[in-house]
Amino acid sequence: MSNVLFDAIVAGREHGNGELFIGGAGADTDDQAFLDLSARMAAVLLDRGVDPGDRVAVQVSKSIEALALYIACIRTGAVFLPLNTAYTESELRYFIGDASPRVLVLDPQKRDMGERLIGPSQLLTLDAGRGGSLMDRASASEALLDTVPREGSDLAAILYTSGTTGRSKGAMLTHSNLLSNARTLVSCWQFSSSDVLLHALPIFHTHGLFVACNVMLLCGGRMIFQPGFSTDAVLEALPSATTMMGVPTFYTRLLADKRFTRDSVSHMRLFISGSAPLLADTHREFEARTGQRILERYGMTETNMNTSNPVDGDRIAGTVGLALPGVEVRVCKPETTTPLPAGEVGILHVRGPNVFAGYWQMPEKTREELLEDGFFITGDLATIDERQYVTIVGRSKDLIISGGYNIYPKELELLIDELPGVTESAVVGVPHPDFGEAVVAVVVRDGSAAADELNAENVISALADRLARFKQPKKVEFVSELPRNTMGKVQKNLLRDTLSDSFV
Repeated sequence: MSNVLFDAIVAGREHGNGELFIGGAGADTDDQAFLDLSARMAAVLLDRGVDPGDRVAVQVSKSIEALALYIACIRTGAVFLPLNTAYTESELRYFIGDASPRVLVLDPQKRDMGERLIGPSQLLTLDAGRGGSLMDRASASEALLDTVPREGSDLAAILYTSGTTGRSKGAMLTHSNLLSNARTLVSCWQFSSSDVLLHALPIFHTHGLFVACNVMLLCGGRMIFQPGFSTDAVLEALPSATTMMGVPTFYTRLLADKRFTRDSVSHMRLFISGSAPLLADTHREFEARTGQRILERYGMTETNMNTSNPVDGDRIAGTVGLALPGVEVRVCKPETTTPLPAGEVGILHVRGPNVFAGYWQMPEKTREELLEDGFFITGDLATIDERQYVTIVGRSKDLIISGGYNIYPKELELLIDELPGVTESAVVGVPHPDFGEAVVAVVVRDGSAAADELNAENVISALADRLARFKQPKKVEFVSELPRNTMGKVQKNLLRDTLSDSFV
């Protein structure tokens, strides 16, 4: 029996010229060196007692070695569990407790924290400079010659996403989920071994890992692997690239730089945007500046990519395009499976080989959102027009997407409500020209002496060590009371409307 995902990656690399990384953080790393590194890392995991199905949790900086660790997990049948590098110890404690990983891999500077979270025997370290105990052990290990057999239905990864109660949910993604979606994207976006992808995305996220990296691994192309987004670094690397995937923030920052011109991108084949809504104004400004139209697509942690504007055909600003081949979409009345006519707003449902296997250790939540007919209830409000283009018009949940990262307001509200001088709070996302949405906290003081000293600065300061930076409010507003309906529910839509011009 084969290892379906790893075998496909190896076959994909055979279509290329032997190089996987050029320039950037992984200057001139060839296929053989990368695969050999993953094989030695796989040997380390097996030596640490990692069995097929065991979770390997990873919170490390972006690097070639970090990507090789993902491949090592695929080779050994382990379940890869990437974690946002901004998560604090208190946040990591939930994920470690819920997923019960066999091994945790952290930056060496976080060794003490790792030992508190999981103990020294289950801890490995890795940094972006090829340092850490994982690299030391891999360098001394014989490469794993064989891969552990895995079928398409076996788990390949768990990615945590925000839940409707504020509790993060682990989306279980199979080998077939990842492979089918990557193959579809290679075809639809016309990727080939001649492509060079400018990769400035994080790799703890679906976009940077399962879309960008898997696509390039399968097509035989090369990547310019940058540690993060820097306008200067991206502009310097553009002449060597043919394609780029990014979040709207990337494109707004490029447009803010006068060096980003039509001539600077004349050789580029494709710009792709996702993870957050791309403003129609950004789409139009980009075309006016460069003569190219950004291709916007739509996906989720639970499904990878669902829809895309076409490479050849109309890329319509404000839409996320058509359902990908093999993927079905429908818009239904809330809490029903009754499809709505073209143009009407409803809840978007998705079905296809890309749809996840369910939520880790949450069977009831899985049954609620993954229907018996195979459709997944995305929670996004959408319309489908007569040409079958999908437009996302909002979210039925209060999820905030800022800079491509998911933020659930309840988590922030619980922490803010604990602060001295606070009666209650409500957290909303409002439009932001750079991040798509920005987090705003609306706070009601309790009238105590502590409340007299409560201001925006000390609310934000109190959250600094308890939340990842991307979750922290960019603005705090104080009100005498929160707006409520007759049932006593806070009307966040009114708050969003009131605060919509906060960052304009």
